[in-house]
Order: sequence, then C-alpha cells, then structure tokens
Amino acid sequence: MADFHQNGNIATLHNLRTTNLDAMTHELTTFAQSRKISLILPSLFSELEGDALPKILDELAQVPYLNRIIIGLDRADADQYRHARQFFSRLPQDHVVIWNDSPRQKAIGDRLKTLGLYTEEAGKGKNVWGCLGYLMACQDSAVVAIHDCDIVTYHREMLARLVYPVANPAFPYQVAKGYYPRIGENKINGRVTRLLVSPLLIALKRVIGDRDYLDYLRSFRYPLSGEFAMRTAILPDLRIPSDWGLEIGVLSEAWRNLAPKSVCQVEISDAYDHKHQDLSAEDASTGLSRMSTDICKAIFRKLAADGTVFTTHVFRTLKATYYRTALDLLDSYYNDAKMNGLSIDRHQEERSIELFAENIMRAGAIFLDNPSETPFIPTWNRVHSADPDLMREMLKAVADDCKEYQ
Repeated sequence: MADFHQNGNIATLHNLRTTNLDAMTHELTTFAQSRKISLILPSLFSELEGDALPKILDELAQVPYLNRIIIGLDRADADQYRHARQFFSRLPQDHVVIWNDSPRQKAIGDRLKTLGLYTEEAGKGKNVWGCLGYLMACQDSAVVAIHDCDIVTYHREMLARLVYPVANPAFPYQVAKGYYPRIGENKINGRVTRLLVSPLLIALKRVIGDRDYLDYLRSFRYPLSGEFAMRTAILPDLRIPSDWGLEIGVLSEAWRNLAPKSVCQVEISDAYDHKHQDLSAEDASTGLSRMSTDICKAIFRKLAADGTVFTTHVFRTLKATYYRTALDLLDSYYNDAKMNGLSIDRHQEERSIELFAENIMRAGAIFLDNPSETPFIPTWNRVHSADPDLMREMLKAVADDCKEYQ
C-alpha cells in the first residue's frame, strides 16, 4: 500500500490501489468527449527495432480516450520513414508520423534560421518542441501527454494515471509529472536522479541558502522522469530546452509560469524500467556524463535568473558539499536496497558520484564562461509572431510527406 504523504509544495497524487483501470478509463473517456486528449511519442528510428516500442503500441491500441497520437521520428531516411508509417499503422487512433529529417521539415528549419529562431542541436527537446507545434496547429486538443518510447515495463494504466489529473475538469492542475520506483534486474536504477539531482539540490541549499525554487524541485520524487501531461493552454509560452535539461527545464517553466497549486506529481507505476545510458566517463559529450552536465547547467541558469550570484569559489564549495552529501545518501540507498533484497554496486555508484562532482565544476565553468547562453528553443508564441504562416505550413509539410512517401 502506498503512503499518502504530502510535501506541502506541490500536490502528490498516490496510487492507493483502491480503484481499477476500467473505472479510470471510463472517466477519461467521458472527460475526452469535451476535453480531447492527445499523446506525443518522441522516437528514434532505432527504437522501432527494439523490444519496448512494439509492446507500447499493443497497449496504446487498447486506449479509447486518445484523440490523436503524434510520433516525432528522428534519425531516419526515406525508407525508414516509410517503414515507420507501416510500423505505427497498427494504432487504431488518428495518428501521424512527423519525419523530422524530411526535406520539407528541413525547409521549415531554414525559414526559422532566417528569423534567428532555429536551434542546430537535434535531440529529444527539439523533437518534442516540433510535435507540440504540430499539436497546437491542429487546434483540437485540451490535454497532451508525453512519454518515452523505450519503456520495457509499459502498461496503458501508466498513461491513464498520467493524464487523469489534467484531464479531470474539477482538478486545478495544469501540469502533471509522473513518478515511480526505478527497479530492474534486481537492482535500484535511476542513477542521475539518486546520485546527482537529489544530493545536488541538498548541497545547493547548504551553499547558497534557502530558495523556494530548490524546495520546489526537491518536492518531486522523480524530477527526471520523461512522463508528463499538460493542459494545452500553457503550451504557446513554454520554453523547451534543446539539451538533456528538458525535464528540469519543463519543471522550471511550470515554476515560472504557474502557481504551485497548478502543478502535481502522480504515481503512475509500481515498477518502471527503460533503456539505460552508459556512464561515458571517458567522453563528456555522450551518455550520463553529457546528461549530468546539461542538467547542472539548467539548474544553475534558473537560479541565476532568480538572482543567485555564482563564482568559481561557489562552485568549488558546491562540489565539495555535493560529494559529501552524495556519499551520505549512498548509504541510505544501499540500506534500502539491502532490506528489499536488491543490489547496489557501491564501487560503480561511487564512480558515478566522482564523475558527477567533476561535471558540476564543468557545468559551472561553462556557465561562467558564457552566462548569456540561450539554450531554449523559442516559444511557439514568438515563432507565430515572427511568421504567422509557419504552423500552417508545418501541417501541410507533414501531410505532403505522407502522400509522397507511401
């Protein structure tokens, strides 16, 4: 049985195991009659060849309340795009595959370049941003959910629990963030959340003092989860980071634009597992090494925007405080795992902590060298103001790709 603890900053909606999926699905189907619900799936072509995505589609095919599914397809050529359309054709819902590497989509990118509104960095953030633009251009959804395509433990109840808080018209929530335990292969996973974000937020509070923003981030049980749902009214002003800071960036945008009572976290699964990133200790441009640096930069930028002054000395103190805090938390994780019959490799965990400590300094140096860096993709409100026809052209480009590459 789950607990019912509330942290006092944002609402936590637990899974108390007192309702069933059929009842929740019936409610969502009723809500969807007047508040259409859509789903975005940012996908690499390689994920079509894995074990997770086919099972995800089998589950989604049984969801009656979805108005539309938008698949953002990255790293695909023309033949792979054709294959992707066939692959997703099993979905009974209205769905579309956006081929992000198509000549027409690249032409859209060229239009943005001429306006100074284009980001060169491809990745999940840019993929999600493009899908959100397409969704807004359709003008027919009140709620949108986003989740990853590599969830090996996926069940349609995850989606139902994720969208329920923002789909229910009696609830005040504009953003719902999913959380769950990261357990797989008889061990505790989620290294970046456990060993970087949690101790970093504690260390920041000790070094720079109390900040409401830090308390807000610390309220999320899994701030790096890729599963969240939003009411579409907030999308035009949403700033999407183009790097690995996407999840922290969205939470920061919710903090900037919304009242705390408009944000919640919701328990969506008892067991969650997906593809694991390599630590990449030898290459700072990939894997968890790159991810940890981008996440640190996202947090530092937000704190600086709220008035925190960072210096080299602050980052040195932060690194030392983080390192000690992370080691203390590692003891707690180890004991928790031991009591529950799970394993933790303390050597590999401490290696991760050492790498993350170095990347705190790396992220700090990058921030100090270029404090005016703008990692966010422009909001769709700004894009529409600069080029009122572009969103309509996006719809046409996707439709024309579908016709040409059948």
